[in-house]
Amino acid sequence: MKIIHKIRSLKSFRLPNVFILILIVFISCALLICINFFTIKILSANRAYVNGESHYSKGQKDASLHLITYLYNKDPNQYKLYLEELKVPQGDGIARKTLLKAGDNKVARQGFTIGRNHKDDLDDLVWLFVNFKNVPFLAKAIHEWEEGDALIEKLFIIGTQVNAKIQHNTLTVADQIKFLHQISSISAKLTINERNFSSTLGEGTRKIKNLLIITNIIFTLIIILSVCSYYSIMVKRLIVSKKEIEVKNENLILANNELDRFVYSASHDLRSPITSLKGLIEITQLEDDIDQIRDYLRLMYQSLAKQDQFISDIIDYSKNKRKQIIMEPVSLQEIFNEAISQLMHIENASKITFTQELLVDQIESDGLRLKIIISNLLSNAIKYADNTKQEMFISIKTYIHEGFNKIEVSDNGIGINDDCKDYIFEMYFGTNKNKGSGLGLYIVKEAVENIKGNISVFSESNIGSKFIVTIPTSYGA
Repeated sequence: MKIIHKIRSLKSFRLPNVFILILIVFISCALLICINFFTIKILSANRAYVNGESHYSKGQKDASLHLITYLYNKDPNQYKLYLEELKVPQGDGIARKTLLKAGDNKVARQGFTIGRNHKDDLDDLVWLFVNFKNVPFLAKAIHEWEEGDALIEKLFIIGTQVNAKIQHNTLTVADQIKFLHQISSISAKLTINERNFSSTLGEGTRKIKNLLIITNIIFTLIIILSVCSYYSIMVKRLIVSKKEIEVKNENLILANNELDRFVYSASHDLRSPITSLKGLIEITQLEDDIDQIRDYLRLMYQSLAKQDQFISDIIDYSKNKRKQIIMEPVSLQEIFNEAISQLMHIENASKITFTQELLVDQIESDGLRLKIIISNLLSNAIKYADNTKQEMFISIKTYIHEGFNKIEVSDNGIGINDDCKDYIFEMYFGTNKNKGSGLGLYIVKEAVENIKGNISVFSESNIGSKFIVTIPTSYGA
């Protein structure tokens, strides 16, 4: 039973579900890939906006330079160049307004193209604006962009006024000074807007980078810890499996030894009564004395009874080993009455007084095992009754104690010697080989353990014995 207890202890040792750890690793890797993908996409879009800002700034500055040159030399080519360069920030402005109102569309992409942004950056520019325009750092950059577009609009108006005066030949020196001051003022303000725009994007990029680093560290640690836990669990499971195999091998060796011993003893015990019977038949054939023949017949009957008992014990042993345990309502009263009636053929059984004090009758247990247990205990009590005593009795009690069902069978028989008490539940151990097969109490103990109970014995030589079977009142799932 120590081996069975070991196996149960190993089975009760629960380990976390490794599939949860694999799922955690899978999800962590997937999230890490997604986070890195979108972070790289955001950083790429930020880089595209910073690059676009440089074209915006250069276009505005070149346009201002051409307008100032046109203001003083009145060369139409300079005005054309001014308009050409001014289209760059104006194109970006069209893209911004369109994305705010209508989202991603052809007009917005054309605006970015006019703003000299690379065609491969258009998707990132649009994606970042549409999905993150309300994120603080981008919202702040868009605000700076909006203020810059307003200044570009003013620069365009100034250019129109300058061109009108030149076309009508009404431009004066005072006008030139005024326009020059206005253009310089707008350029200075635009420079501040453009710087703020780039700084804001740069700050956002740094925050995203730091966040990405922290996120990568966290998810990497999660993956490492999950993998380590998975490895640890698998190692523990291998150790547990190895122990289970060792315990099962030990159990198998014991079972094989037990089987070898059983086969050897069973063959001997089966042959012994037959040999004895054959000898008795031979000498009976030679005997003429009727009284002597009757003695021989009595001995034959005893041999057959012994063999019958041994075969019955073997059947009980087989049933206990192979029959499935079935928990069902069982009447102890019925089992005791049936067992007593079936055992009355045993010598001295009719001289014994049976008393029953059944405080518990209906219980939930395995009927077959209970029949084996009760029949064997009563059979032993009858066989080992003390003929020298004036009154022989067997007392049967059932009751509940400390939450367990108790079955108590006591007698005033010959009792058990102290040096035998530790061995009575072993296979083929018997205090008197002529009275039993040595299997009875071994089968009883196995049957009791099969229904998750235990058995104890209290006995004094020449005084009597008491066997107490303890079984659960209920069985969990």
